[in-house]
Amino acid sequence: MIGGRNITEITYFILLGFSDFPRIIAVLFAVFLVIYILTLTWNLSLIILIGIDSHLHTPMYFFLSNLSFMDICYVTATAPKMLYDFFQEWQTITFVGCVVQYFYFFFSSLGLTECCLLAAMAYDRYVAICSPLLYTAIMSPTLCLQMVLAAYTTGFFGSLIQLCALLQLHFCGPNIINHFFCDLPQLLTLSCSDTLFFQVMTSVLTVIFGLMSVLVIMISYGYIVATVLKITSAEGRSKAFNTCASHLIAVTLFFGSVTLFYGSGLLAYLHSSAGYSPGQNVVSLFHGVVSPMLSPIIYSLRNKEVKDALKKLRKEADVHSVSYSSLN
Repeated sequence: MIGGRNITEITYFILLGFSDFPRIIAVLFAVFLVIYILTLTWNLSLIILIGIDSHLHTPMYFFLSNLSFMDICYVTATAPKMLYDFFQEWQTITFVGCVVQYFYFFFSSLGLTECCLLAAMAYDRYVAICSPLLYTAIMSPTLCLQMVLAAYTTGFFGSLIQLCALLQLHFCGPNIINHFFCDLPQLLTLSCSDTLFFQVMTSVLTVIFGLMSVLVIMISYGYIVATVLKITSAEGRSKAFNTCASHLIAVTLFFGSVTLFYGSGLLAYLHSSAGYSPGQNVVSLFHGVVSPMLSPIIYSLRNKEVKDALKKLRKEADVHSVSYSSLN
């Protein structure tokens, strides 16, 4: 009952996905399947490598393993459903499934937690470069664990607040979402409730999380740059900057894709009654599917410690292979 009127609540949504490209469905399926498998393989491999190599048992790699875990969860939130829907005549998702996907994905503990983790990694680099003699004492295992738990907890409760607000909205038709997942701008345009409060609350939470993370990162790197510039040796400056390079690339990749995603979503909501922008699918794919695949590549290629750990692992594998061959 809304405004004194009986309204039939819809129980499912229709996802149009990539139905505009019927001739290349098989190609798209193959491409996204490969991306999904590579994302799982590379991130899981990085987590295992960090776990088995004692030289990587440092705060930076502890945060990195959690970031890889986030990327695995991030892409799993939408990719399996998207791949399954490629060959379905009717690509539907229940209202409950849509709410769960929303809670688990962009405004969920995943997106919000990743912001917090990137800020924690920036603080770790600040301590490592600006206070190297106190690094071990400051970045203790206890503090690192507390920072990670705080990131997960903060992200979860920030998401829970938005989930509770989303559940107060009513949907009475139409129920067509021109996307491959339950996108927020389109959900708002499909709702027959007043969404002003939800939009304001979501904007406030997004600004708080995003702004706080960006401020921590900017302040940390402000001190880092000032410290590095005081180093007289060119080799020393280069080494110091190299320790931050992979994190800076990851930060740029994450916040750049987030900005593109929310920017395209906002434009779609403001300029289309259907809440759809032709380029939004592409931006969403990059943010939610491609970006998680690139993170482990960035850290693997930019970190000497990771390269050394991989070489060591290969040598051990070769030794075991030779020993096994000689026994046979």
